[in-house]
Amino acid sequence: MHILGIDEAGRGPVIGPMVMAGVVIKPSDEDKLLELGVKDSKMLTPRKREELFLYIKSHYPYRYVVIPPSEIDTHVNSDDSNLNLLEALHTAGIINHFAKKIDKAIIDCPSNNIEAYKRIIEKKLIKRIELIVEHGADKKYIVVSAASIVAKVIRDSIIEDLKKRIGIDFGSGYPSDPATREFLEKYFDKYDFFRKSWSSWNKLKNGKNKSLKDYMD
Repeated sequence: MHILGIDEAGRGPVIGPMVMAGVVIKPSDEDKLLELGVKDSKMLTPRKREELFLYIKSHYPYRYVVIPPSEIDTHVNSDDSNLNLLEALHTAGIINHFAKKIDKAIIDCPSNNIEAYKRIIEKKLIKRIELIVEHGADKKYIVVSAASIVAKVIRDSIIEDLKKRIGIDFGSGYPSDPATREFLEKYFDKYDFFRKSWSSWNKLKNGKNKSLKDYMD
């Protein structure tokens, strides 16, 4: 029996892509991963995440998808789609990639309506797979924790590469980060890696004489 865990990193930032990742393990691998310290990526230091990422990618099948801001914007701005549907479509794609190898997939659910989200995924599968779709799966299931580590490390690497390319440290990329807010105010119309469907970007576009801080007061 093989189990696939799926999670994402970077759902909320105004800068950069969202990364979705899947990791395949056997139930007998769970104790080893637990012993190594695998847990939800948000509960780990960057150094520990890097260490565990190197172990995971050298010992287990994995796959990741980088979803650029332009694709996110298309779905968020669409009358027929949204960010949850975008995640569901890529989740199905990762499951289909491993369909011949796995018996079960465990998914960290972003939607309030778990059953509807599960049905969307099921309709896109090429093979019937047992699906466990839950909130907080990245904390409850070790295989989803492993996927969260892969997604987080890859997204962080992309963000660091962006900073090096432009020569500016813009922080985490989240609108709540002061460094990100300052960068957004100065450069919102100069780079292509902003999510233009985000309200924090749109408010600056539609009111150039105001700062993002004015809108957050």
